[in-house]
Amino acid sequence: MALTQELQVILFKPQGSIDLEGGMALSEQMARVVPQAHQLWVINLAEVNFMDSSGLVPLVKGLKAARQSGCRLVLCNVQAPVRLILELTQLDTVFEIFHTYQDVFTTVKDNSLVLAG
Repeated sequence: MALTQELQVILFKPQGSIDLEGGMALSEQMARVVPQAHQLWVINLAEVNFMDSSGLVPLVKGLKAARQSGCRLVLCNVQAPVRLILELTQLDTVFEIFHTYQDVFTTVKDNSLVLAG
């Protein structure tokens, strides 16, 4: 008998700016999700054109919560202004960042990335 674990994907799609107000909205959205082991949390930043330092807080808190629960959190579709903030704070080395949403699953299917847990 083979035992398999299905990948459960939680998708977050913030829009506009992730500043103090947008960051609080993202934090509230993430707080409504009960993290469970083997979930994949994807934050699709395709529609985010600005982020300031207060916008980094929900991302870091989300990453911490995901890791503590055995989840994996990744970012995708990071626009240039947001990427710049991540690079300046060196958080681009902390987060897994993919070019597109589809790239996340191509890599997972290839088994070159393993779920935390």
